[in-house]
Amino acid sequence: MSESCQHCGACCATFRVSFYWAETDAHPEGTVPHGLTTAVSPHHAAMRGTERMPPRCVALEGEVGCSVACSIYAQRSSTCREFDAGTSRCNDARARHGLPPL
Repeated sequence: MSESCQHCGACCATFRVSFYWAETDAHPEGTVPHGLTTAVSPHHAAMRGTERMPPRCVALEGEVGCSVACSIYAQRSSTCREFDAGTSRCNDARARHGLPPL
């Protein structure tokens, strides 16, 4: 996790974090704790809290824009692993929380 991400967390409190169900530990090769997810389709799960408005991932700890951490960082989904700081989606999330772009 980059230092800028540790002071942000806007992406975790802006977007639905959905992914293929087999990324959960309900599958033998999955890592995301199944108990922290909810089904959004027969084949996809989402992190709890991100499926409603306003979204906030259940694994996000701390205050957005100040100091945050992911409680399942090593077990996070591909959606989270592929999200890059400083991209347009990142800066859109930051703007929604009153944070300047990176």
